[in-house]
Amino acid sequence: MLQIEVAYALPARQTLLQLTVPAGSTIESAIRASGVLQKHPDINLNEQQVGIFGEIVGLTRILRDGDRVEIYRPLLVDPKEHRRRRAKMSG
Repeated sequence: MLQIEVAYALPARQTLLQLTVPAGSTIESAIRASGVLQKHPDINLNEQQVGIFGEIVGLTRILRDGDRVEIYRPLLVDPKEHRRRRAKMSG
């Protein structure tokens, strides 16, 4: 058995769930087992990226003990474009 965490952050709050999954579990199976999809029905695993400790990986990645699975929200604005706008406003 593996001890893992599943994390999903919104601007106003973060959900961090700790769970135990069988060895050989995938990211997708852990996300489904965690209950995060019921707490956040806005999550769409077909469109949103997932990762482990900040590294984007696929849903079929096999988990290791201690992994933190992260579900990333879609970007509303491209970071480069945001910096350009901010620089233009301040300059």
